[in-house]
Amino acid sequence: MPLNRRTFLESSAAIGAGAALTAGAASPAAAHGHRPRPAKRYSFTVMGTTDLHGNVLNWDYFTDKEFDDKAHNDVGLAKISTLVNQVRADRGRRNTLLIDAGDTIQGTQLSYYYAKIDPITRKGGPVHPMAQAMNAIGYDAAALGNHEFNYGIPVLRKFEEQCDFPLLGANALDARTLRPAFPPYSLHRMRTPHGRDVRVAVLGLTNPGIAIWDKANVHGKMVFPGLEEQAAKWVPKLRSMGADVVIVSAHSGSSGTSSYGDQLPHVENAAGLVAEQVPGIDAILVGHAHTEIPEYRIANKETGREVVLSEPLKWGQRLTLFDFDLVWAKGRWTVEKVAARVLNSNTVEEDPKITGLLADEHKKVVEYVNTVIGTSTAAMTTADAPWKDEPIIDLINVVQAETVKAALAGGEYAALPVLSQASCFSRTARIPAGAITIKDAAGLYPFENTLEARLMTGAQLKEYLEYSARYYVRTPAGAPVDTAKLTNADNTPDYNYDAVSGLTYEIDIAQPAGQRITGLAFAGEPLDPAARFVLAVNNYRAAGGGAFPHVADAPQLWANSDEIRNTIIQWVRARGTVDPGQFASVDWKLTRDGVPVF
Repeated sequence: MPLNRRTFLESSAAIGAGAALTAGAASPAAAHGHRPRPAKRYSFTVMGTTDLHGNVLNWDYFTDKEFDDKAHNDVGLAKISTLVNQVRADRGRRNTLLIDAGDTIQGTQLSYYYAKIDPITRKGGPVHPMAQAMNAIGYDAAALGNHEFNYGIPVLRKFEEQCDFPLLGANALDARTLRPAFPPYSLHRMRTPHGRDVRVAVLGLTNPGIAIWDKANVHGKMVFPGLEEQAAKWVPKLRSMGADVVIVSAHSGSSGTSSYGDQLPHVENAAGLVAEQVPGIDAILVGHAHTEIPEYRIANKETGREVVLSEPLKWGQRLTLFDFDLVWAKGRWTVEKVAARVLNSNTVEEDPKITGLLADEHKKVVEYVNTVIGTSTAAMTTADAPWKDEPIIDLINVVQAETVKAALAGGEYAALPVLSQASCFSRTARIPAGAITIKDAAGLYPFENTLEARLMTGAQLKEYLEYSARYYVRTPAGAPVDTAKLTNADNTPDYNYDAVSGLTYEIDIAQPAGQRITGLAFAGEPLDPAARFVLAVNNYRAAGGGAFPHVADAPQLWANSDEIRNTIIQWVRARGTVDPGQFASVDWKLTRDGVPVF
């Protein structure tokens, strides 16, 4: 669309705009007894979600029951719909907008089913459940998240086609033309009772890490410059077009840090930097970090004006409300006040309109995930996996190692030993004794990661393990050990702690990070720093996710396009019986001064 003032004023993107709230009260009488005209005022609300990750209903497809956690949060767009309806009823439908900050079409077996099992890209195929729900609720715009690219650009483009609202990405550029590959912004007019519309611009920004995390899907097709750079380009343009209010929907956390270190010149979690560095922004809907920030204010360095940030909790657990109060002065609308807060979706029931809309899709996926694919001779869980070498993690590693060995058989690297890395992705995953279903196997790997083989040396693996071991809180010998406080040091997530199978080692948590790996051995002998190994590794880690040393620069020997969880499902199906006695072993343990912690 042409970037000019006429386009803004005539834009059909005034979705949801219309009748207004009542004007503000008159000001006190002025001197000489004259009562000045009351100031023209208008208020409106922007609602926001983020990191929905395929959650429509309050259902956990990995456990096949209603979702619950320790805080008794609820999830899903059906709950969000009820909250949205309440806000619209209170504010007036036409005095609200509803936006999202990305990561929409990946994360549950529902979203997986319609990307892979009955894909939306099939000729005459289904409409994605997330598109159906978001269209029914009446979203006005959504930013692209990094996980939008997990299934490839064709699936994303089909999803975009099915949405009644734009998918925004000002920093998702065509690699050849360097022009936006998606709409950078959307434009909305809020009709006031004063004959003067409030013109609202929503600028969408996505995460530069896509270039690393989904390299196989985007390399040579799209590039992702930094959020600050692109915001600095687009915000002044939107203001020059007449935008009274500029809101950024950013799939980027607010911490200013990057999980990929210096592998990219662009910051992963840059929302705070955008607020600080780019003048002209009124509010930022924050995503990506999976944290709850009801309201966070950052002063812009150039203007001194506060920018209000808010991040609602993931999966539809919270809904952000930005309340804008505007006043008409000197021929234009000016933002007088912005406040933000979040609503908890566990306070309401699911909207029957949404649950009914997707009842058939939900039923199909429940039947799919309950398909039996094998049996297990023993129960296995991840309950203790963050601090113990557990058979259930060994299962992931044996599947990965065997898959890589088969792929490299007969080739140049066939004689090299194959090691494997895996993380505890979910502390509630389990393989029951007896029948194993798709949901059981898939629950070990809730992410859409694929498998690679990288060539590494013994010395590099030692540094890799030392980096991984920073996950543990330093605990002196003799001090009490509380597993609730033992892990996630410096906010390291569970998925950034790797156990490596094929080696034996101890992690001395009494020592400082970087000096914890002891007794490192291969085949009963001290590890040779010069020895070469093949590491079976997920694509997130291989691409630099978590900023683990060496692996991103290590030679790639092989890569697979199928998700690891599918590989696990196929492995179980092929064997029929899973016997941990055949593959489980304790290869690593936590110690303090050589004394085992457990």
